[in-house]
Amino acid sequence: MLRSSLSSCLRRSVVPILFATSVRSQRFCSSSSQTRIPPPLPREGAEENHYDSRPTASISIDRSGLYNPPEHSHEPSSDSELVKHLKSIIKFRGGPITVAEYMEEVLTNPTSGFYMNRDVFGAGGDFITSPEVSQMFGEMIGVWAMCLWEQMGQPDRVNLIEFGPGRGTLMVDLLRGASKFVDFTKSLHIHMVECSPTLRKVQYDNLKCTDEAVNEEDHTKSTISMLSGAPISWHSTLEEVPSGSPTIIIAHEFYDALPVHQFQKAPRGWCEKMVDVEENSSRFRFVLSPQPTSATLLYLMKRCKWAGAQEIAKLEHIEICPKAMDLTHQIAKRVSSDGGGALIIDYGENKIISDSLQAIRKHKFVHILDDPGTADLSAYVDFASVRHSAEEASEDISVYGPMTQSQFLGSLGINFRVEALLQNCTEEQAESLRTGYWRLVGDGEAPFWEGPDEQTPIGMGSRYLAMAIVNKKQGAPIPFQ
Repeated sequence: MLRSSLSSCLRRSVVPILFATSVRSQRFCSSSSQTRIPPPLPREGAEENHYDSRPTASISIDRSGLYNPPEHSHEPSSDSELVKHLKSIIKFRGGPITVAEYMEEVLTNPTSGFYMNRDVFGAGGDFITSPEVSQMFGEMIGVWAMCLWEQMGQPDRVNLIEFGPGRGTLMVDLLRGASKFVDFTKSLHIHMVECSPTLRKVQYDNLKCTDEAVNEEDHTKSTISMLSGAPISWHSTLEEVPSGSPTIIIAHEFYDALPVHQFQKAPRGWCEKMVDVEENSSRFRFVLSPQPTSATLLYLMKRCKWAGAQEIAKLEHIEICPKAMDLTHQIAKRVSSDGGGALIIDYGENKIISDSLQAIRKHKFVHILDDPGTADLSAYVDFASVRHSAEEASEDISVYGPMTQSQFLGSLGINFRVEALLQNCTEEQAESLRTGYWRLVGDGEAPFWEGPDEQTPIGMGSRYLAMAIVNKKQGAPIPFQ
């Protein structure tokens, strides 16, 4: 039985099952599909680049003695537009750019960024996220959102904000699962924070959106999701989302794509890792800054103050994500002023991150500098930094967690949900349910798997963490009590 083989990794549910037993069979992904969960990657040091970074009329760079690891080519067959753009930035600067600048251009460059002009999710894309694994993930997020809405006093209007919605799958499953709770769905105004025009269109279609005329004279329109009748809007940043209404924020696998600065310990102290171009070659390389950079002074020192001296002393590499700090600050301020809360789920650790940045292309790991713009770049989330950033932003918020994704989903009732779904599905759907369930809550290889070894489902239950930031007026949110 499924319960006997899998229930050991779950806590008993504290929330009754809220949904009907319908199976979203069309979205089960094959067991061979990999998730975005990265295994630990070997650390990659950078050669030191000795250049004079003081403000002068020109910057002299000595690239002699720098070296490219022979096991990575870093060189596509021909320069793409993004590669040319990156080289022009480095040439214009007269020196290397930070890893964060490189990462931001690779992912969100308006014309050539990885996310901007394609659908990168699912078995046919480059990686798979939890909502694509099983309908149950979005349903459990819906349970959490409805419980928070109850704690908020069931307000008549709520801003439901999702960061980086991908295909919109999580929101689709949330709305479908909550469709019988009319008071909740009627209160929602959905806001999708998405910078990709391509993904916005995918989300529009998957959420069954339609445009309705609001004012015939100035031709203004309102977009409605036909799944729930809720108005829906798209924004590039949180600042664009109107304030003043109670807020529920979902950030699932969003923080990991925010650009990170990398630092490496050298004989003269901590140096920032940079991206440069080899002279007389088109290959990119990692180098070290000879002097403290602005990120070293502003963010590395701040993060080290939050950590213990013993923790820092053991590290040779450190990753810092200033945009995660800034975004968390904005979220905490919004929750403080408007009420409500935010849920952050991502892979990461509750401590300072050493060296986790990786690239994934077509479900396989590749080198970070190989053919920029053709692979996803992501890094572990520093949940301890998220906590500190939120608590510094406002005294009116409380931070809960992190807890593992297995604990989070288990406490919300996913174990009962999967058994309910198994009562009304085909054998093929049942296999997909078990596989998806294990990927969401399991740890390591699935013990029930009887297929090819190379296709064994790998659980993400302990690698992914969940953290909540809520207004103190709401009290502790489920299941963080």
